[in-house]
Amino acid sequence: MKITAPQKALALVFSLGLIAGCSSTGDTTEGGMAGSDVSAVDQDGGSTVYGGDDEGGVSSSDMTEEQRRAAEERAERAEAEAMRDITTFYFDFDTAEIKPEAREVLVAHARYLQANPGQDVRIEGHADERGTKEYNLALGERRANAVQRFLIVNGASRGQTETISYGEEKPAVMGSSESAWAQNRRVELVFQ
Repeated sequence: MKITAPQKALALVFSLGLIAGCSSTGDTTEGGMAGSDVSAVDQDGGSTVYGGDDEGGVSSSDMTEEQRRAAEERAERAEAEAMRDITTFYFDFDTAEIKPEAREVLVAHARYLQANPGQDVRIEGHADERGTKEYNLALGERRANAVQRFLIVNGASRGQTETISYGEEKPAVMGSSESAWAQNRRVELVFQ
């Protein structure tokens, strides 16, 4: 079972909430936190990243709306850039259906291509060794075409994409096991 990024984030939030709730001792000092020079939330409702007596911390309540928006945009760009590091997408046996966990990453690639019209991508389809060479070439082509259609529907231009099928000719992993086959049933994006 694969855990998606949103599921990981939700689990992390619940874990931190549980830890925060269990770590309270009820002992407080004049500043509100026992033996700490860092306050989690200031009186105006903003959080302090670093605090202390020298007031060297950064509080979100001190940020303007424009600064918050800029920080959110930087975070979104960084997340999209991290997603674009993923360029290999795997398929189930004998199918060209894009897996749900690949869709968000492919959308990030499509948006990147849309924002960069001079960027081209070669979409390489692959299959495992089972089946005839002709069948595997056709299956690799169906997989590459499925990814190409997905990218185009989500903003890329047809002129930026080209597809090619290698079938079983360029395995990522040698071997005749389910693990090797699973790694060979793939589409790779090669940016040019």
